Amino acid sequence: MFRKTVFLFLILIIGCMSLASGQTEPKVPIASENTESFDVDSATKKYLDSLTPEQKSKSDAYFEGGYWIILWDFVAEVIIAWIFLYLGLSKWIKKLALKTNRKNIQNLIYILLYFLFSFLIAFPYRIYTGFMREHQYGLSNMTFSKWFSEEMISSSLSLLFAGILIMLIYMIMRKIINNWWIWGSGVFIIFTIFLLFIGPVYISPIFNDYKPLEEGPLKEQILSLAKANGVPVTNVYQFDASKQSKRISANVSGLGSTIRVSLNDNLIRQCTPAEIKAVMAHELGHYVLNHMYKMLIDLIIVIIAGFALVNFLMKKLIASHGSGWGIKDLSDISSLPLFVLVFAFFMFIATPVLNNISRITETEADIFGLNAAREPDGFASVSMKLSEYRKIDPGNLEEIIFFDHPSGRKRVSMAMKWKAQNLK
Repeated sequence: MFRKTVFLFLILIIGCMSLASGQTEPKVPIASENTESFDVDSATKKYLDSLTPEQKSKSDAYFEGGYWIILWDFVAEVIIAWIFLYLGLSKWIKKLALKTNRKNIQNLIYILLYFLFSFLIAFPYRIYTGFMREHQYGLSNMTFSKWFSEEMISSSLSLLFAGILIMLIYMIMRKIINNWWIWGSGVFIIFTIFLLFIGPVYISPIFNDYKPLEEGPLKEQILSLAKANGVPVTNVYQFDASKQSKRISANVSGLGSTIRVSLNDNLIRQCTPAEIKAVMAHELGHYVLNHMYKMLIDLIIVIIAGFALVNFLMKKLIASHGSGWGIKDLSDISSLPLFVLVFAFFMFIATPVLNNISRITETEADIFGLNAAREPDGFASVSMKLSEYRKIDPGNLEEIIFFDHPSGRKRVSMAMKWKAQNLK
């Protein structure tokens, strides 16, 4: 669970338009190209009405279930912290760690055992949310053995990176008692930048096979679109996401010299040229508008706020309950379950803020994509394909709190407004 809590920040920076569908393209009548007869609301409604009641009910149920998962993720963190702190598991693994005399080795042993037991405690819940639920809604192509294998790889990588990060933070806590959270934020930020930089080259290829897009009209069209908008892209990558999911997707990932634009094989197989052009123009928009760097600045602010809250609440809780939990002070490694819980609490309450940061950049990329690709119907139809796993027509407050991308309704409406304004 801590893996998800720590690396949730990374999702916000990538700024990708993730699309998925197992259905065919919506059969939507093409609106008249006559400016006088074209009606934005009517054209938008035609797209929305292309979903059958059964399709809409299924997608709504899947996405709304995600609201509860946000809550249950936090509840799971509370249960894990309770087992460690109140049932004495933290004291027991600390005794094992103290058998060595070197402080950093003690901390490393505790961290490893903490991750191991946290993984085992949360694993049944993870099976449901990561495997069973995805199959229940027909979104996964993975067998249990394949899913389990990737879960083990992902957890191992998380243990490696998060373990190093936690060790560094607790070293800072011992050296800089009062202002550790400022320096800790800096280490977290540097670590995040490092992961974003190496991600496309060294981490993503562990799970999928990335290769240059095959030569042909599609690649030429994407590269031409990039050149026309000042994007210095010499190659476009495709990856085999179909071995895991039915979702169509594309993304911009990396930083600096590792930035790359990628699209998956589902997108290539399931979408029309106009839809693919609309998606790739959106992704190029993230690059042109410098979203990776802008969101990194937003992330820095969020991280500093999070560490300040962790510092404040942990000091209060340790002062009142530390003796019962076996925690001597803030820098005691046995405070790790409390650290994770407080950080998870911050992530929980910050969910609407984080979603809004992401949704704003996605809206900007949508606008750029429409102007660059000039494919309003392609953009509208591919937005409708989100409906297989994303609620297409939420309420305003619902969208503000839970949506990290604009809703399908807003995207289709945006495309039809652009179409109306640019008809000849």
